[in-house]
Amino acid sequence: MPVNYSADEVRRPSWNIDTHCTTLPAERPGSPEPGGSWEHACRLVRDYEFSPPEIVRALYDPSASLLGRIMLLEARFHGMHFYCGVRVTEVVDEVRDHTQRIWGWAYETLEGHLERGKVTYEVLKRQDTGEVQFLISCHSQGAPTLDWITLLGWRLFGRRTQLRFYRRCGQRLQTFVKDALRGERPLPTLSLRDGGLACAPSDAKMRRLDALAIHRVAPG
Repeated sequence: MPVNYSADEVRRPSWNIDTHCTTLPAERPGSPEPGGSWEHACRLVRDYEFSPPEIVRALYDPSASLLGRIMLLEARFHGMHFYCGVRVTEVVDEVRDHTQRIWGWAYETLEGHLERGKVTYEVLKRQDTGEVQFLISCHSQGAPTLDWITLLGWRLFGRRTQLRFYRRCGQRLQTFVKDALRGERPLPTLSLRDGGLACAPSDAKMRRLDALAIHRVAPG
């Protein structure tokens, strides 16, 4: 299943281009510390544990290589649940500008997704100062071929929910890392379903009202 857009199309104002930064607990200057803020954050980002379960959940095969991994996302908008596919198309593992140690990955939307675009999640340590940050960068727009129910849901809740998703991702990652460093709570671990598929985040729970939600399944 192909990606549903071309990078050549991406430009304002028809596309939303966003960058969100969350400050995580700092480390001492130098390389990332074993068991430190950067390392904890990378593990959570790798497993998609930072995603707020009230907004987006994911199902994927953890045994598959991260690069090229297919993920089925469940986007939850006020009683409407949309199921659509993304593919991990980039893994970042590098030092930029001689000081910024960065690890992360990006996924892009597949045909049938209610959006078009790419989201990149990165954990950055500034090795000269010890600062650690979680960065989300995204370009996106609503898909032009949505059915009327999906289009209605997107117009009512899509952009607002999208921005709340970014904020909540940062808040969750910050909380998990702080708690782990204080020894108050261990890092979440993958929750596996029958067949070995991972359901992320691991604290996602079924709610009574989920049975009443409108479910829309997209190819992808």
